[in-house]
Amino acid sequence: MRVLIVDDEPLARARLATLLGECEDVEIVGSVGDGEAALTALSDSRPDVLLLDINMPGLDGKALAARLANRTRPQIVFCTAYEAHAVHAFELGAADYLLKPVRVERLQDALRRVQQRLEAHLREPSGWLHARVRGEPVRMALDDVICLLAEEKYVVAHRSGDQLLLDDSLRQLEETYPDQLIRLHRNCLVPAHRLIGLKTLADGRVLARLAGTDFSPEVSRRNLPALRKLLRMG
Repeated sequence: MRVLIVDDEPLARARLATLLGECEDVEIVGSVGDGEAALTALSDSRPDVLLLDINMPGLDGKALAARLANRTRPQIVFCTAYEAHAVHAFELGAADYLLKPVRVERLQDALRRVQQRLEAHLREPSGWLHARVRGEPVRMALDDVICLLAEEKYVVAHRSGDQLLLDDSLRQLEETYPDQLIRLHRNCLVPAHRLIGLKTLADGRVLARLAGTDFSPEVSRRNLPALRKLLRMG
């Protein structure tokens, strides 16, 4: 299991790293001090779970969890010194809520709960797309898609490591999966769970930050307000 630690206190991050060393099948893929740094790390490290503090400067733990709500990866396990946020944490879909100082037994329980959620999701894909490989029909899980691009007469589904031609148009896909797919511009759809943020360039163009890839497609001005609203609402 790939774990990203997010806490503004270096000692707290070090303690969690030590505890994770006592857990089986765990890889620490990063350790950062605030929510913005976590968003940046998501596309590079592709964690299965965030061990997330709540009270942090800038983008705090609850705001970050709201952005990532309803996504399979990463799962959220809050690690905080305060009990008061527990109800809200579970409303945001957190897998667990650990009070500091975190005990290794509770951390192991939380990671098992995360693993159960991930395995359950693997059994139930959010949808299937119909593609072709060397002319033969195949199907691919929507959860595996990084983005869908219209190129000349075809729609190309980009996954990690390969690309497949689809039978349907972007409009047909958008109508079939209105809750799972969001439009960046007229030639590009992305799964909603991939969108983790936006980046504004010096020339005013806005790029989408997508989980699991360095590819950052451009966002049209027409679709930008809806995407910003989606990120604010989580």
